[in-house]
Parts: sequence; structure tokens; C-alpha cells
Amino acid sequence: MSSDVSADPHDQPATAALGAAHPLSRGVTAAAPLIRAYQGERMPQPPVWFMRQAGRSLPEYRALREGTAMLDACLDPQMASEITLQPVRRHGVDAAIFFSDIVVPLRLAGVAVDIVPGRGPVLERPVRTASDVARLTAADPAALAPDDVCGPLGPVIEGVRRTVDQLGPTPLIGFGGAPFTLAAYLVEGGPSKDHLRARTLMHADPESWQALMRWCADVTGAFLRAQVLAGASAAQLFDSWAGSLSLDDYAKHVAPASTRALEHVRGLTYDAEGGARNVPLVHFGVGTGELLKAMRDTGADVIGVDYRIPLDEASRRLGHSVPLQGNVDPAMLGAPWSVLEQHVRDVIERGASAPAHVLNLGHGVPPDTDPGVLTRLVELVHGLD
Repeated sequence: MSSDVSADPHDQPATAALGAAHPLSRGVTAAAPLIRAYQGERMPQPPVWFMRQAGRSLPEYRALREGTAMLDACLDPQMASEITLQPVRRHGVDAAIFFSDIVVPLRLAGVAVDIVPGRGPVLERPVRTASDVARLTAADPAALAPDDVCGPLGPVIEGVRRTVDQLGPTPLIGFGGAPFTLAAYLVEGGPSKDHLRARTLMHADPESWQALMRWCADVTGAFLRAQVLAGASAAQLFDSWAGSLSLDDYAKHVAPASTRALEHVRGLTYDAEGGARNVPLVHFGVGTGELLKAMRDTGADVIGVDYRIPLDEASRRLGHSVPLQGNVDPAMLGAPWSVLEQHVRDVIERGASAPAHVLNLGHGVPPDTDPGVLTRLVELVHGLD
């Protein structure tokens, strides 16, 4: 079997225009600084938002979530929407990112998974053999119809719609876990330091691996597509564990599935000055400095960069050809303000080497971060000359 599990014209979603009510189609978010930067236009100040900006660093989040399990909160449209909006109100960031979790589509596809506090996603039954893969992939990802409000993705669709109705011109970013990260959780049964079982399956049984990756791509692709159809103005694919891979393994055994996942959204367009535009797609990975070009080649419009590599070096590796997002070191949020400010200014200066730059963290907001620091950081960036 070929290692190419990317787009198949017979089973990938067709190109389609977003509905007339979509914020991009109506022009509500199309001119937002974030969207313009994602499309390669350099802004006077880089737009800014933070990965995990909606979450444990906010006291209002902790109060709202008290007594509610993580996945239950994700699938409660009213709660998910309110959590998404909290950091926009508090910090004045240039984008919201929908509050959910990368394993939500796995749960909706019938996988017994839970998020254990202090540990993360844990699978009741890991997927480690050919028969395990066959059992899992017998569940047709097409059942996750991304435009069916009465289907499994209905709570996600409703949550996005509620959020967009209140955001006005601030864009909402939809997100999903990249196929490798989902597959790693499925095979390992939970978090892992080296993802050895997943990488072993990749080589020991490449046919089963490809089937697993294809299934993960379509499940997370449907999740992404549902968010965009419901009103998200951009989409980000997270590959939390791709940094454990060699470039060769990533290119041969992982990148084609990421391409396939992004294809679920790639064909969604809206009319803009100069013709039809696609919804901007961001690809971010942790520890992926050696994989940046291969990640770009999956079809991403923007590459997210973690804190391990300077933005100017990332841009050089990418031929200064693609907008970048990142990459303030989350550890700096706990440093004295003078140290953080100098670091942020350095990140912005290095980001000037890319066609456009969106300021973000090089990973998520740590739970013990002082929210006032994030608000002050946003004010700093918005006040730059």
C-alpha cells in the first residue's frame, strides 16, 4: 500500500462556498487584522492571541467549570461559548479560539476516551494491533456530518454559532488535533514521553498505520469543517507530538494524513475583493523546528512556531515564503515585566523577516499565569508604533 493517505478525489469534501451568513462572506471578519495577517498582509502591529487563552489561568473559567468534567464542558454549547469569550473580554485579544479539546471528535466517533485531571486524555482500550485498527476504522467518519446540527457534531456547531453571534468583528479560530497526535493517543492509550508504541506500529505494520492515519484525518477534518461551516473564520491544526518524529518519518508516514485533514477545510471559500479566497489554515507543532517545510507543504497557509527556534531562523528555513505565528516562550510570562517586554519585542523584531506575523505563545498559557500579565502584553503589542 502506498504511503500516500492524503486527498482522494472520490472521498474528500468538494469545494464549496461558505454560506451567505458566514462572518467572512458578510465581510464582518474578512478585514480583521488576524485574517489579513494570515493571508500574508503585514499589519502595523502584529495581531495577538494566545494558545490556551481560554482556560485555567482565568478565575472566571475556574468558577464556571467547577464540578463539570472537561469533555462535558466542551460538549455544552452554552458553557463552551462562554469560556471562548472570556479571554476576549478580559484581554482584548485579536481572535478567539473555540474552547474544546482535540479528543472531542474521537469521543463523538464512539471512542471511549476521558480527560483525567493531571494526566490528560486516557483511552479505555488502546489501538495497538491490526485487529484493533480494523475495529476502530469500521466506524465511518462520515457519520460526523459537519453540517448536521442534529448529528454527533451538533453541540460543536451550536457552540460555534453562539460564540460567533457575540464576537462581532473578532474572528473565531476553529481547531483540531493533527492525525499523528490523535493516533499517538489512540495507540499509547494516553500521554507518552516518546510515543514509542505509535512509532513502532508505523514501521511494523504500515498498512494498519495508514488506515489509522486516514481515519484520524477524516475524523479531525470533519471536526474542523464543522467549526468553519458554523462560523469560524480560520482553522488551526495542532500536532502536539510530531516533534518525536524524524523528518523522514514525518514526510513519509504523517504529512500525507495532515494534508488529508486540511483538505476538509481547504475547499471552503468566500468571495472577497479580487476573487474567491480560502479560509486561512494554520499548522502548529511542538518541537517541530526540523519539520517546518514539510508542515508547510501539507497545505497550510500559516506556520505556527514553538519557542525552541527563533522566528527569523524559522522564516529562513521556510524561504521567507509564509506568514508565521508565535513564539513567545510561555516561561517568560512569569518573569519580571522588563524581561518579558524585552523578549516580546525581540520576537516581534524577528517576526519581521516573515511576510506577516501573528504574535502568540510558543505553546499554551501555563495554568498559573497571572491574567494581568496577558492583558498587559496585549496592550503593549497594540500600542507599538
